[in-house]
Amino acid sequence: MSKQAVEHHKKAAEHLEHAARHHKEAAKHHEAGAHEKAAHHSHTAHGHHVQATHHAEEAAKSHVEHHGKK
Repeated sequence: MSKQAVEHHKKAAEHLEHAARHHKEAAKHHEAGAHEKAAHHSHTAHGHHVQATHHAEEAAKSHVEHHGKK
């Protein structure tokens, strides 16, 4: 696997971890009735998910480029 693919996998995982933390914060604020704070964390979590998806797609492309051609 290329170093580039490895980095994309690591970055995807980091963004997913950040997204999970923000979703947990959103849930906590939602339960407390702090809907504005919940929305902020939900939006931030979504941003991290978008970034994670990008990195996962780039890792898959790299994998195909290095191992998919026959």
